[in-house]
Amino acid sequence: MGQKLQFFVAGLGRFGKSVAVTLEKMGYDVMAMDIDEDVVQDLADTLGYVVCADCSDEKNLTAIGAGNADVAVVSVGELSASLMTTLLLKEMGVKKIVVKALDPLHGKMLQKIGADKVIYSEKEMGVRVAHNLISPGIVDYIEMENNITILSIHVPEDWIGKSILDIDIRKKYNITVVAIKRKGEMYVNPHPDMQLASDDMLIILGDSESVKRVTASLEQ
Repeated sequence: MGQKLQFFVAGLGRFGKSVAVTLEKMGYDVMAMDIDEDVVQDLADTLGYVVCADCSDEKNLTAIGAGNADVAVVSVGELSASLMTTLLLKEMGVKKIVVKALDPLHGKMLQKIGADKVIYSEKEMGVRVAHNLISPGIVDYIEMENNITILSIHVPEDWIGKSILDIDIRKKYNITVVAIKRKGEMYVNPHPDMQLASDDMLIILGDSESVKRVTASLEQ
């Protein structure tokens, strides 16, 4: 995968913390900042690099090296601080900025000032977002009970033109293709002889380890 992606997470409320901890567990470099000392203290052992500071202040962002991040996640609960942080990170040249919006109006403002993706966290969990950030092939990610994961992915390149039966997906990867989305049509429980096309989306289900193996192959 080449060099490891670097992440900066501003604001460690429920959503920001979930993103930061998930990415850290997956072995990525995470820099994180929150203005609340108790929050920072609680995460000091979990996150490799977390500081207590106001992320809407340029000095603090420069000090932590936020401009070096490939992806920044802004999850600040206060409107003006959220906008200011996004603006500063944009100016510092962060390539991708994902921001949690408080409401649709805030979301519109964020897009205008250069947020690459706006998230309404009630609808999207931090864990899910973290997985979406690290693999371009993953479109959506839902972790269910008992270690079962449902994942929506683009078709891996070496599966194109082959059928589910040819690839022997269930046996080889220990996952099930529960649906194929093709040109807006959803084929649930697809026929094993159905050949996969390059712009198909696959909805797969499996235990977390098996799903990880498939997503790792997408990142190559």
